[in-house]
This record gives sequence, C-alpha cells and structure tokens, in this order.
Amino acid sequence: MANGNDSDSHTIRIWQVNKDRLASMQQRIADTPRILSRSAGKSFCCIFKVPQSFIDINGRCYQPQIVSVGPYHHGDSRLQMIEEHKWRFLGTLLRRMQGRGLSLEDLLEAMQPLEARARECYSANIHFSTDEFVEILVVDGCFLIELFRKFGGVVAFEAGDPLLSLKWIYSFLRRDLIRLENQIPFFILQCLFDLTKLPGEESSPTLSNLALQFFNTSFQRSEEFINKFNVSESKHLLDFLRSSFIPERHEEPKKEEMKDEYRSSAAILSISKLRRAGIRLKATKEDSLLVIKFRRGAIEMPTITVDDFMCSFLLNCVAYEQCHRHCSTHMTTYATLLDCLINTVKDVEYLCDKNIMENCLGTDAEVARFINNLGKDVSLDVDSCYLSELFADVNNYYKNHWHVYWASFKYTYFNTPWSFISALAALVLLLLTIAQTYFTTLAYVRPP
Repeated sequence: MANGNDSDSHTIRIWQVNKDRLASMQQRIADTPRILSRSAGKSFCCIFKVPQSFIDINGRCYQPQIVSVGPYHHGDSRLQMIEEHKWRFLGTLLRRMQGRGLSLEDLLEAMQPLEARARECYSANIHFSTDEFVEILVVDGCFLIELFRKFGGVVAFEAGDPLLSLKWIYSFLRRDLIRLENQIPFFILQCLFDLTKLPGEESSPTLSNLALQFFNTSFQRSEEFINKFNVSESKHLLDFLRSSFIPERHEEPKKEEMKDEYRSSAAILSISKLRRAGIRLKATKEDSLLVIKFRRGAIEMPTITVDDFMCSFLLNCVAYEQCHRHCSTHMTTYATLLDCLINTVKDVEYLCDKNIMENCLGTDAEVARFINNLGKDVSLDVDSCYLSELFADVNNYYKNHWHVYWASFKYTYFNTPWSFISALAALVLLLLTIAQTYFTTLAYVRPP
C-alpha cells in the first residue's frame, strides 16, 4: 500500500499548452496598442486621453459637458443638444459661401488630404472610417470657426439664437473648448478658416485674434495684446491659449546652461513660512500670469481670478504638458509655484488680501483644495523650469539668517497693534529700570 502511494506521488504529468489560449496570446502580441498608440511619443502627437490618475483627483474637469469636439467624445448621448446646432451653423456658413461657389463637397475634399496627418495627432487609435473622420473634422471645425466669427462680430447672429441668448451656454462652451480630450488640430481650423473667407475679409481679424477675443471674458487681455498676438505653430486650441501666456524671454533654461548658484534641489516654502523670513508677496499688472519676479525680498505676481473656467484651463494645461514631452512646462511650473505657496486656508486669505488672488470659486478652503490637487501626481524638474532662478533666489534669501532673525522679530513684536504696544511698554519699562539703576549707582559712587 505504501509502495503504491509512493509510486503515485512520483507520477510525472505532461502539461500541454491550450491551443486556443496560445492563439489568443499570439493575436494580442500582434495587435497594435489602441488606448495609447505607439505614435503617442512623437512630437506631432498632441491630443491625449487624460491619465486616469488625474481624473481620479480632479473628476470631470477633463470631460466635455455640452459639446464634443473631435473624435474622442463624438456621439456621446449627453452632448446631442449642441450637436444639432453644429449642423445649423454649417448650413449658415454654406449659404454664405454660395456666392463664391464653395460647397460642402469642396470642404470635404479639402480635408481628405489632411486626414492621415490629423489622425496622427491623437494618442488613441481613431475607430472612425476615413469618411466619418473627415466629416467630424469639417462639422466640428466649421462650428468653431463660425462660433468665433459670430462672437467676434464678423458674422451676425441669427435673431433669437439660443447660443447667444442663453447666457449659461456661453460659459459652458468656453470650458468645453479647452478640454484636452476635446480638440482638433489647429492646422485643420486654419485651413477651414482660410477656405471660408469671403471677399473683403482679408482685413478682418485673424483666427488667432477671434479665438483670443472669444475667451477674453475670462482672461481680460488688452485689445492691443489681442490684435498683435499671432502664433502659427500651435497644436490645437488649448495649446494656442497656453502659448499666449508664455511671454518672450521666459524660455526654459537647459541644464548645461544653468549656473551653479541657480541650481535648486527643491521648490519654495509656503507663504506662512516665507513671511516669517521677511519675504512678501506683491500684486502686479501683466498680460500673462507667468510673469513672476523676485526683487528686494518680494515675490511679484499678477492677479489670478480663480473660477470654474480658470480651474479647467489650468488643469487641462498641466495634463497636456505632462502628456506631451515635446512642449514646455510653463503652466506646470506655475501650478507648482501656487501649490508650494498655498498649504492652508490662511495662505489663500493672505493672497486675496494682497490682491494676488480673486476667489470666484467658493470658500477659501475650496481654493486651497483645488490648488493642492493641481500639483498632485505632477512631474517637474525644478532645475530646468522657467522659474528655476526665482526658486533659487527665494531659497537663498530664506536661508540668510539675518533676514530670518530680523523678520521673526518684526513678526513677533510688530505684527499687530497689541503686540507693538506690549513691546513698546516692555522697552519703556526696561529703559526706566536702566535709568533707575544708573542713578542709584551714581548716588552711591558720588554722594551729594
């Protein structure tokens, strides 16, 4: 019996590969990645699916609410209301083009040679056929162009147009048009814009001017800035608006060009700690939020209005810069600066008191939460960002012991009227005590 059990325990079983499983594995090896295609790392790929980690933190800030642009959210049942108006806008445009002999067929034929190049701009494979994809480009692109022309006063709105009369639609449209997943390539927009110009429109605003004007309710740029700004190398509308904030002479330094004194291993501390070292914050007026300077112990920053639109804009700019390694990290750097400065509600209160931040979002706690989430899961090389010198200068100033001691003394004894009165009373008492001791000693040494 024991020998039988021993022989069973030493039985050798030959395992055979499941043929169906093997075929399935070989098929998956041969398949092309669909969610993140192999072209996603190329410089021309610029429209990405937002990483799930960002969505988990910031929720629906990356998802369109009323209108889809491009293939990613095309056909979403939630977005059908504006989808119907896209066709209405296209019909209006074609009727206006009849005098030039431009038809819908002409627009489709103009897009067909650009179809393959447009597909390469998306990080995920597009499941639409050539005809379907070209239709999406024409309908969505013409909708955006007509929208910009109507709001820019180049083309008149129809009487009672709901996209104009219902004010809530405009605010939702502005937010949806800057979502990273809700984009079409800028060269498609420029091509359609040039094709649909009427005779005499050569002197009318450019596509860049009309786009900036459409979003100016949120950005509050000067007319001079809108009229002179023009960028021809933008990847899409989000990248175009992001580029409009990058000022001249604010390029990112290369590591080999960095001086040793400007190398910094960490970003700066929170407002509460910086103030104890005597570092102040001062509001300035600039066309760009990114123009930030550190002079004579003060960080000078333009005012930022924190509302629903600006939250979506910053989040999608950061997501874009994190996904597209061939673009700069200006917005990520700005978001990192805000995240460093703000840790608590009191930090938000201080920024609001100094007119650096205008809170149109809700409570100060909500703003603090948004800023802290803005910097989560974000990768940034502090040594090669455009604010690397500012980070280094602030840190060096903070480490100067005389600045810290003097600032700490002022913060402790002169921060409020009561602390100043207490310090003054203590000083008077000290002086009276010294005077009394002096005269007592003098009377002892030299009696009258």
